[in-house]
Parts: sequence; C-alpha cells; structure tokens
Amino acid sequence: MEVSNVFERNYFANVPYLINQGGARSTKSWSIGQLLIQRFWNDKNRKIIISRKTGPALYLSAYKLILDLLKDYGYYKFVEHDRTYKTITNPFNNSFIAFLSVDDPEKIKSTEWTDAWLEEATEFTWEDFIIFQTRMSGPQVPGRPNQIILSFNPTDEQGWINQKLVLSPAFTGKVEVIRSTYRDNPFLSKDYIDILEGLRAQDENAARVFADGEYGRLTSVIYPPFLLLNEYPESMDEVIYGLDFGFNVPTALLRIGTKEETSHYLTEKIYQTGLTNSALIQVLEEVIPKEERSCPIYADAAEPDRIEEISRAGFNIHPADKEVKIGIDFCKRQRFYTMASNINLNKERAAYKWRQDKNGNVLDEPVKFMDHLMDAKRYAIYTHHKLRQNQPGIWVIE
Repeated sequence: MEVSNVFERNYFANVPYLINQGGARSTKSWSIGQLLIQRFWNDKNRKIIISRKTGPALYLSAYKLILDLLKDYGYYKFVEHDRTYKTITNPFNNSFIAFLSVDDPEKIKSTEWTDAWLEEATEFTWEDFIIFQTRMSGPQVPGRPNQIILSFNPTDEQGWINQKLVLSPAFTGKVEVIRSTYRDNPFLSKDYIDILEGLRAQDENAARVFADGEYGRLTSVIYPPFLLLNEYPESMDEVIYGLDFGFNVPTALLRIGTKEETSHYLTEKIYQTGLTNSALIQVLEEVIPKEERSCPIYADAAEPDRIEEISRAGFNIHPADKEVKIGIDFCKRQRFYTMASNINLNKERAAYKWRQDKNGNVLDEPVKFMDHLMDAKRYAIYTHHKLRQNQPGIWVIE
C-alpha cells in the first residue's frame, strides 16, 4: 500500500479530535480513507461512521473512495456490502463502516461509534459536531481513544472548527492539527504542481488556501450561491451542454436544462482527469442519452481538432464563444439551480473569484483555478444566447 506522510501523521495521532487542514491534492482524503480501512480490517468491533452534510455529496465522494480503496487492496471480495443502507461489514472481526449524512441525524444517534470522519467539515455546523461528539462511546482499542477526524480546505479563519475546537481551552491536549499541501503528495504530476504554483502570480489569497493549505477568506467571489433543490422539473424547454477540455486538470461536461429562458438547472456529467479524446468520446456516449445526442454541446474553441473528432463521432458539438467578462456578466443575469450531488460544481462556484493584485485591487479576470465547470457553464449559456439572438461576429452553425 503506497502512502504519503499525511497517512503516517494521521496514523500516529493519538488524540480524540484530529483536524486535517489541507490544500488541493494534499492526499488528506486519500490518507484518511486508508487509515480507516486499516482500522476496519485489523481491529475488532470498530464502528466507523463517514459523513458529509448531505447524502448525495457523501455517496459521490467518500463512499466511492472507500469502495475503490477496498477493491484496490483486494479486501472488497471478503466484505459484506449493503448497497441499500450504505454499510460495509467485515465478517472476520465484527467491524463495520456506515455512510450517513447529517440530514438524517436520528440514524447517527442510533449507534455508539468508535471512529468518525467528517469530510468537507466546513459544511457542518457546531451543532452537527456535537451530535457526533455525544455518540463516540463505542468500544476503545487499548491505548487509543475513539476519534473524530475532520478534513477541509481552510477558507474562513473565523469558522467554528478553528474558533470552537482548535483554539478552545476546553480542548487543550485533545486536538491535533495536520496541515498538508500538494508538497506532501509524492504522486502528483509536475504539470499540476505548476498549476498550483502558478496561483501565486494570480492571487495571493487563493494561493494561500489552495496551494499552501492555510486559512484565508475568498473575497470577490463571482457568482452568488446557486439555488439548491432536491429534485428538478421532469421536463425542460430545452437542453444544452457545456464542455471544457482537460487532461492534467479535469475535463468537465455540464448539462443545462432551461425553462422560461432564464432559469437553468445544472447537472455535472463529467469531471475527470486523464481523458484522451477517444476516452472522452466513450464517456460522452455513456453520460449523454441517445435522445439528447442532437442537443448542442458548446466546447472550448481552442481545441478545434478535438471538436471535429467528437463531431464525427455523432455529437452536435460546436466551438464556444470564449469572451470571459461579457460571458460572466450575462451569466450573472440568469437564475441557476443546483443539487447537492453536484459536488464539484458547487465547490467551484464557491471558489470562483476575480483576481486581486498585491494591493487588493479587483481585476476584471477570474483566477484560473477550479474553473472547469464554471467555464463550461459560460461557454454554453452565453454562446447559445448569442446564437438565438443572431448577433453578428459569431460562428454560423449549420
């Protein structure tokens, strides 16, 4: 099992409250997943709960990570996996892992836990944390306390994690903070390292949060929060797609269902690194149903060869107008809806900000980081609008 030093620091942390504060690609989630699997497999009677604020976000992130790790290490074939209730049981030592969100707190209260992982812990409230704290009385391993692990990107120095837990005298000696950055990840590509280091030339505060894993406040965020829904309307007036190409960074595909021209219902369909164009075409065939293959896809115009290849594969794909400032201004006049399952979209929206110079002056260009679905949204919404308005100077789509 390949591990980073982040795993080792978590492994040897012998405190009830373990805080993993990290920047992008620091291996914090991967390392915590490895640690909990190690306990699940080697220790008797471990009652492990893994949680996020909402179920859809949990099942698309930590749940998938744990299943992938179990399969990679060859353990999955030996466990009992209840897909309905989202539990994994080790029949050899009576340990189990449960995946529960805090939107159903009564289930959390139904068991006495030994280990808890609150992923994206800044989504939780102090009151949510108290629920977990009062349920950590499961059987202890000799010499090791039961443990709540929190992981997050530190975007607000006034958050409850820092103020009420880390800095509180009531928790003195009971809390350990593990700070990690991309420098702790020995498996990260040089191309992605260059992207993170490039943040310093764009926006010092963004570099402090995402590259250095330090507390900072992301000011000048471009879009207000999207309206959160549990379900979307069954029918839309029209459907379009936005596509942002990537390889070392994610390729991002966004489905946009529109009603009454200005209300847009967003669904992330692809957010994946390492996709060659042939692999992307295969994924497009999986995620775009046949009845929507005629719906327009607006893609990054800087990749005409990729657009042409995808078009030959039977998709209605076209180059997008990449005008940034005007496109953003137009999008800001629209109404956008999202769901909790759009975990990358929602995270990008919250981090998508205007650049600021060293004097704090706001510039008319966004920080180029965590913007793949934001770009895909702008490509589709703005280009489709210009086509409908038949404005001059845009591509003619035959």
